[in-house]
Amino acid sequence: MSADDQYAKESLSKKSDIPQQEINHIRLLKRSVDARRSRFGIQVLLTYGIWAGEEPTKPTINLPGYKDVHDAEQVIVVGAGPGGLFAALRLIELGLCPIVLERGQEVSKRKIDIAKLCRSNELDPESNYAFGEGGAGTFSDGKLFTRSTKRGDVSKILQVFCHHGASENILIDAHPHIGTDVLPTVIKNMRETIIQSGGHVLFEHKVTDILIENDHITGVVVNENDNILSRNVILATGHSARDIYHMLDKKNIQLESKTWAMGVRVEHPQDLIDQMQYHSKEGRGDYLPAASYSFVTQVEGRGVYSFCMCPGGFIVPAMTSGGEQVVNGMSPSHRGSPFANSGIVVEIHPEDIGALQNEGPLGALKYQEQLERMAYVNGGHGIVAPAQSLEDFVKGRVSRELPPCSYIPGVISSPLHFWLPEHIGMRLRRGFSDFDKHAKGFVTNEALVVGVESRTSSPVRIPRDPESMQHPQIKGLYPCGEGAGYAGGIVSSAIDGELCAEKIFGTIS
Repeated sequence: MSADDQYAKESLSKKSDIPQQEINHIRLLKRSVDARRSRFGIQVLLTYGIWAGEEPTKPTINLPGYKDVHDAEQVIVVGAGPGGLFAALRLIELGLCPIVLERGQEVSKRKIDIAKLCRSNELDPESNYAFGEGGAGTFSDGKLFTRSTKRGDVSKILQVFCHHGASENILIDAHPHIGTDVLPTVIKNMRETIIQSGGHVLFEHKVTDILIENDHITGVVVNENDNILSRNVILATGHSARDIYHMLDKKNIQLESKTWAMGVRVEHPQDLIDQMQYHSKEGRGDYLPAASYSFVTQVEGRGVYSFCMCPGGFIVPAMTSGGEQVVNGMSPSHRGSPFANSGIVVEIHPEDIGALQNEGPLGALKYQEQLERMAYVNGGHGIVAPAQSLEDFVKGRVSRELPPCSYIPGVISSPLHFWLPEHIGMRLRRGFSDFDKHAKGFVTNEALVVGVESRTSSPVRIPRDPESMQHPQIKGLYPCGEGAGYAGGIVSSAIDGELCAEKIFGTIS
């Protein structure tokens, strides 16, 4: 019934005491699904606007006021992920000229590099699922749900996406999602806005050093040779730019260890998740969306939780260097794949990594790298991923056969229960058993565990002053987004980028 506008109009008439014939127009404002068990069954929760006796107003999409900044003061933005792109767009709104430096390729060329990676194991370390225009989020789903509502204006971020080509459904849905098939076009449109306004977006420009005079940044070095100068630099390089942390450490610039998480990707048939979450053998039927889940538990003092759940999606290779095995997930806008996958990860504290914690923040990076190399060695040829059926993993058995998997490079049976570090593998096994108590049938040999999900976030934070958002040692350097340790997804990174731009404007104006 929720898909029937006439039924909605009748119901709204009754609830509002406005006769149907007087209702000129109705508009859906918010939409969510409540699939919890109740005497009402599954509920689709809809919020409508009603117009009676007047013409409907247009949907309120406040278009940003992008200025002509061809001759304005320049600000360097390192990284063209959501943090960098939204920082650049906000700088233009404020009348400043961004120079966006991206190590990878523009989104169309990046698609070709990703196809080569998936089909023939050809990894470009600068253009892949992690690096390139749009950042890691471009080809890993475009989920826009965030809990960072206290940090900034989430609706503004969603409206900017709509302005650049995203569906207006993201303004309505409780868990908005652009989709991997749509997001590249949106990102390209953002780039065109930056350039048309007078800003610059430079690809294959890898920042290899920063320039400092009297504790103030003066610019950056690109590709080992070229200097680009500015007294304000936003560093929004993402969670996989390990070379940036090493560069800062060599210059004795302060870094910090932080909590992060690692684990595996788990993939079920989407039909099974639909039946489980909608409490029906019939699954989701004709009108309900592909079901998702969100699980969390505690095992011996560490959180075990689902991360980046992709209903109707695919598992993809997310490594950035040879000799690594890393997986991530994505969904197209229609979420039509027969598979559902999610990262299931274990919270890692610095004290969990043994002697490497004595090496400080870079020790945590080494630990992350070690797990990825372990997964590579236990995988197959090239980037074939190690995998195990979920029930076998929980029970500590070798999988003789594996169910079908969406991961295009392929999977090979591997005893993840044996070679994963005990503090991760043990907690995952117990966590899966807890999840199965809440969602009966979750632990099944129809599901796969695929290794490893290690890039949920960086284990390193680049410190900054809470008020000025500048690094405490270097004036003019603004650590930003996921890679700096201040965001956890597309929207929170975008908000952080806008905040950094506003802080710079405050120092200049």
